[in-house]
Amino acid sequence: MSRVSVVAYDERWPHAFAVSSEEVSAALRSNLIEIHHIGSTSIPGIYAKPIIDMLAVVRDLTAIDQRTDRMESLGYEAMGEFGIPGRRYFRRNASNGQRTEHVHAFVVGSVDVLRHLAFRDYLRAFPKIADRYSDLKRRLAAANTNDIDAYIHGKNGFIKEVEASALAWREGHSG
Repeated sequence: MSRVSVVAYDERWPHAFAVSSEEVSAALRSNLIEIHHIGSTSIPGIYAKPIIDMLAVVRDLTAIDQRTDRMESLGYEAMGEFGIPGRRYFRRNASNGQRTEHVHAFVVGSVDVLRHLAFRDYLRAFPKIADRYSDLKRRLAAANTNDIDAYIHGKNGFIKEVEASALAWREGHSG
């Protein structure tokens, strides 16, 4: 079991996303519509597990399955849906075994794409709420250093509450 650890925002994370997303884009090729930096490493100033989360918006999940070998050649482990219907999930570790990237692939138009982007954009737009999330993550990581499930469960209520606000906010700001 790996330790639950969050660290201060690292200015290198956007560059790490840029490098990794180029590799993923090349592997997924024409099936990829767009790729986004999501998760806490995409929100300037907040504490995060130092793992780059990428959201790959694709045309077809079957085509993702057919490109699994390309993702594996980049060092990603294919995890299938991994608990979220309609997703393809990949994860990659550094040579020391520490997790470095996640790729969450969803079909264009999926509610999960909207949900992830709304949450990220809302926290970017409202730094005080992002700070609350950062503080919660730090408290949970300190209290659950050896229990990732408890850490994730502890964030769930906050995430669902903010997600609802973020989706309403996004709806009010679209077109």
